[in-house]
Amino acid sequence: MRPDPIKRIDTAFFWDACEQGKFVVQKCEPCNTLWHPPRPMCPKCHSVEKTHQKLSGKGVIMSWVRQVRPASYGFENSPFVILVELNEGLRIVSNLISDSVPVIGEIVEVDFEKTVGGKSVPIFKRVVD
Repeated sequence: MRPDPIKRIDTAFFWDACEQGKFVVQKCEPCNTLWHPPRPMCPKCHSVEKTHQKLSGKGVIMSWVRQVRPASYGFENSPFVILVELNEGLRIVSNLISDSVPVIGEIVEVDFEKTVGGKSVPIFKRVVD
């Protein structure tokens, strides 16, 4: 099982939303920029006025790697690490839960996997037509 995420002041909103099955990021109020991973201020205009925005959770695989060394503790079921470009334009690195090799351009969507402590973390799965 995966280890629990570590909540910090700037990341608590993200992990709390994951617990509710929601995929959210920070949004700058003055310039409407979305960003991830969470941080105290907007990377574009440096404002600290921020809110949270729910994302569609859908995107496209831009790149991937397969772990060939022994898996890290808690990650035995996730051999593929993928870079996903979300429909909203953000890119995120996560795991693809699959036994078959990912394809660049393949459509994926967010899902949530439980951790050893019963928390939820975002992972991705293929969109089946």
